[in-house]
Amino acid sequence: MTPEMPSPSPTRPSIPRTVWALGFVSLFMDLSSELVHALLPVFLVTTMAMSVTALGLLEGIAEATALIVKVFSGPLSDSLGRRKGLLLLGYGLAALTKPLFPLATSPGGVITARLLDRVGKGIRGAPRDALVADVAPPEIRGACFGLRQSMDTIGAFLGPALAIALMFWLTDHIRTVLWCAVAPAFIAIGLIAFGIDESGHATARRAFRSPLRWSVLHEFPARYWVVLVIGATFTLARFSEAFLVLRAQQTGLELAWIPGVMVVMSLAYSLSAYPVGVLSDRLDRRLLLALGMVLLIAADLLLGMGHSVVSVFVGIAIWGLHMGFTQGILAAMVSETAPSTLRGTAFGAFNLACGVCVLLASALAGWLWDRFGAPTTFLTGAAIVLVPLLLCGLAPRPAIHRA
Repeated sequence: MTPEMPSPSPTRPSIPRTVWALGFVSLFMDLSSELVHALLPVFLVTTMAMSVTALGLLEGIAEATALIVKVFSGPLSDSLGRRKGLLLLGYGLAALTKPLFPLATSPGGVITARLLDRVGKGIRGAPRDALVADVAPPEIRGACFGLRQSMDTIGAFLGPALAIALMFWLTDHIRTVLWCAVAPAFIAIGLIAFGIDESGHATARRAFRSPLRWSVLHEFPARYWVVLVIGATFTLARFSEAFLVLRAQQTGLELAWIPGVMVVMSLAYSLSAYPVGVLSDRLDRRLLLALGMVLLIAADLLLGMGHSVVSVFVGIAIWGLHMGFTQGILAAMVSETAPSTLRGTAFGAFNLACGVCVLLASALAGWLWDRFGAPTTFLTGAAIVLVPLLLCGLAPRPAIHRA
């Protein structure tokens, strides 16, 4: 008898080329955006005399704008059956706003540039996440989202690091440093134009429908709405990273070292996002999400109660870790619980809810800061996290679970 040959062991699929391309696009655009963002809070509050309440409101409106625009870009990408055109539009608009920051001579000019930049982010966000979900094999979906998020955050690390070097080289001339954000933004546009081919991954076209129509709600299962509620309440506890920059400045940190806040946060984020994504394909994602929320509580306590540079920077590093433990997992949970033909719409609705909450969160944080001080701001954030932490027990189990 011929001996029976052992069946080959199944191998995990590799991460698709499109996911890698999107990762590099995110890297270069975030390098550009975070170079600006690392200096913007100090630029507005110190140089242009904006109040922290006004800064919090601006950051809340800016981030809410990005999230709410995704409500429309997601369904539009579903109706087109393709995502690349919207990616070019969104990233292109963000690239065109970069020269407006150094050219601004008043807070109004900076506000205009900031809001237009966030509109571009909103246009590209849901189609990009939906494209990752389209091309990612189900067995490694968490890894794919984690990789893209990790590369995004590498850019967010390199941008502030470059800002520090440029601030020393250019003797704290912020406007000249801001001009250096233009080139990497346009590199990202080139990568989209020549590096992404979605011809083999186009989804079925659907007639475009307003995402605000009640008739679409019945197409989403209850488990999707549970994820949405968890994500929205969690966002309510997470205000803008601009407050981390201001907290570090309170410790007496020199101006040239201020971008180090975003360096530390982004490094912790980038080092954790991909490993956590891989781990989430094997473990219960709800446990990892809950751990991320516990990390945010720890970060808030350190930032609220610490007074030294060391304690504040440890809190900032833990803040970055909580991002790595939560953002990719929430994206994977949205993609798993939504119908495949409505993924863009699903991310859009998810981001609408988060957009409303981030506006409330940053506005509240700015008001608390001006009225009661920084410690109250962070301790309030820690208290709010308890709500989504308790809700994690209601989150759905992953569709694919591997030991």
